[in-house]
Amino acid sequence: MLMRTDPFRALDRLAAQAFESGGTWSRPAAMPMDAWRHGDEFVVEFDLPGIDPDAVELSVERNTLTVKAERRPSHAGTTDGIEWVASERAYGVYSRQLFLGDNLDTNAIHASYEAGVLRIRIPVAESAKPRSITIESGHSTDRTQINA
Repeated sequence: MLMRTDPFRALDRLAAQAFESGGTWSRPAAMPMDAWRHGDEFVVEFDLPGIDPDAVELSVERNTLTVKAERRPSHAGTTDGIEWVASERAYGVYSRQLFLGDNLDTNAIHASYEAGVLRIRIPVAESAKPRSITIESGHSTDRTQINA
């Protein structure tokens, strides 16, 4: 049997909507992420289940990466004849900003979206990678290389 009203469940849903669920364009909710370095690139993954890839915006301004996404209900625009039995899924706007260091190449960011996960790959800038520096001696023509 399906209960239509449960005061404790309703209270939990209200608390989740206030603190955890989707937001509005003026007050977006945060989205969970993981970030790690793998070789010469940083990888960031965001969980965006049920979000259409066309509803995801990714932008970079200076060293700030901004991810915005909106989860819309599948029945949006068709409210005629709908009688809600349960509504527990979060809808709304999600946003996250990452401040990237100068050692990352923001011109070569690559993003992909699969199975509700947005993956962003940010390569380390060439100027931040380890390199060898040649040291010249003032008294001889010999040159010694030191790895930096």
